This record gives sequence, C-alpha cells and structure tokens, in this order.
Amino acid sequence: MLKEYYKDNLSAKQAKEEVQKLTFSPIMFQAARVMRENGILKEVYQKKKKGVTANEIALKLDIPFYGVNTLLETGLTIGLFYLKEEDKYSITKMGYFLLNDEATRVNLNFTHDVCYKALFHLEESIIKEKPIGLKEIGVDDSTIYPSLSSLIEPIKTSWFDFDHYYSDRAFPHALKLVFQENHKHIVDIGGNTGKWSVECCKFNDRVKMTIVDLPGQWEKAKKNIAKTNLENRISGIAQDVLTGRLTFPQETDGVWMSQFLDCFSEEEIVKILANINNAIDENTYVYILELFWDRQKDLAAAYCLHGTSLYFTAVANGNSKMYHSKDMYKAIELAGLEVIDDHDQVGSFHTLLKCKKKT
Repeated sequence: MLKEYYKDNLSAKQAKEEVQKLTFSPIMFQAARVMRENGILKEVYQKKKKGVTANEIALKLDIPFYGVNTLLETGLTIGLFYLKEEDKYSITKMGYFLLNDEATRVNLNFTHDVCYKALFHLEESIIKEKPIGLKEIGVDDSTIYPSLSSLIEPIKTSWFDFDHYYSDRAFPHALKLVFQENHKHIVDIGGNTGKWSVECCKFNDRVKMTIVDLPGQWEKAKKNIAKTNLENRISGIAQDVLTGRLTFPQETDGVWMSQFLDCFSEEEIVKILANINNAIDENTYVYILELFWDRQKDLAAAYCLHGTSLYFTAVANGNSKMYHSKDMYKAIELAGLEVIDDHDQVGSFHTLLKCKKKT
C-alpha cells in the first residue's frame, strides 16, 4: 500500500489551499482541455524560448483576445504556463505533458467525453446502485456493455482508447508469463475487440483461442479477426458469463480475463469465477489481469484508478470498481480457486494472478 495513505502530511495552510483547488477543479479541467483543443497550448509551446503574448495568439488563431487572455491567465494558476516577461507566456513541464503525453490525452478525452456530464448523477447512482449517468451518453440500458459497439462518436473512440491504452501496454509482458505454460487452447472471456486473442496467436503459432463475450462485442471482434486471417484459430461464443452454464472447448487448458472482472460487483465476480471453476478441470490455469489500486507504484496511478471506480458507479454498471487486491483474492477463494502465482507491474500498472482449482 502507498505510504501516502497512512498519514496526513499537509499543514493546515496547505490543506486549505488544496481543498480550494478541489472546489474549482471541474472548471480548471475544462479550461485546460479547451486550451489543448483550440491550439493555445501548442502556440505557447512552439514559442517557448522567447515567450508569446495573448494578443499574438489571438491574431494567429483568430480567437477573441478576451478568451485567449482569460485562458492564459487561468493557465498560470493551473500550472501550465509561466511568465518570461510581464506579458509573455512560456510553457511549463505540466503544460508540456498535457500537450504531448499519450496517457494524459487518453485520460482527458475519456473523462470529458464519457464521464463529465454523467458524473452529475453520481449521488443518485450511489444511492440506487445503478448507472444513472448512462443517459448522458445516449445509452438507454442497465449497463454500458451491450452498447459499446454502437456508442456515438467521440464517446466510442474515447472509451476504447482508454480501455486499450492500459490493457495493450500490459500484453507483451503478460504473453511471456502466460506462455510459460505450453497452452493449446485458451478461452478469452470478455474478449472485447479480439486484440488479446490475436496477440496470442502471433506470439504462439500453435495455440487456438475462443472468445466469450456479448453478441455485439463478438460480432465486432469477428470483423477484426477476419482482417488478420486467423479465423481458423480464433472462434467465438456469444454468451453472458453471468447467466447459464459455461461450456468451453474440450481441450481448454487456459482461461484469460483482462480488465474484465472489475466490470462486476464482488458478488458477481464470485459467481463468474465459480461458473468458470465448474467448466474447467484441475489442469486448466485461470489468468486474471487487473489493475488494483493498492498495488500501484505511485499516487498518480492510484488516483486515476479511484477516478475510474466512479466511472463504473455513474456510467458503466453502478456496482463495480477498481478493486483492492485483497477483495479479488477473497472472491477467488470463495469461487473454489486459488492463486498460485502473482506478478505486479505487468505493463507498469497491472497485476497478473495465475489460478487453479483449489486442492
């Protein structure tokens, strides 16, 4: 667990300053986003050596001086800019990362496009344990998942960019760990767009894959797989793993779940894992790739995961979150499985749990 969670290390003055930042943070978020989108941030970056005035930017971008000037002044207090001279702005390290860092781009777009309006309904979502904010992104359903393939733009792109940015970074390391076993057939539960199954087939030229996912997601995955000419090695089953008995191919020796179980409540996770346990034998390995907030190496990563938990509350399903690792261990045990191997910092943020039937 991060040491910051075990102490209150701010002075009273610092605490008051930080809480005032919190009260205006939604406004500052939008100011930063607008400066990135309309080119102001880029202009300051390009003129960073000599600095640039609000009037110069207004003329270059054809944006009213008032707006440019107000945003630049706000950028000073956010920490995006500093003054080289009385009226000439240059970019800070924080401004540089807002403009150029891929993780920041992905997180900001996800927060704005998917979460921002929806989180207005957070309190009601918590009380009712339902994602009331879904209506703000045009979804009329009990969860976001059946509608992922039909989300409107830019919400759809921002959602998948966010999901894939983190999972894809973990795949190269995870592949090496998974294929320490000589797997012949892996079931990919919650296979999404099919990326993991495709990567497995590229990594190992003998393995076969079966994707289990909701009908809409499997149809999307099937189209992506067709582009790779791997249809003879990747098959699919359109099924909700929470309902009915799971039936895997007879030769299944591995079950994979990447950023999947965090989409469900603790009770649902136990049910899913129990269903998997009933469908496998003692020679089958179950792999769980997840982001646990207590396993992160810095406060910024844990901060992002707690923010993502509130997305689950108000937008995704109303009852899941990014879990503490001990909660997942407890669910695994209740389902009749046991963890036999545990790897942190897989792709920087993930933990890979390797499980088998409890002996």
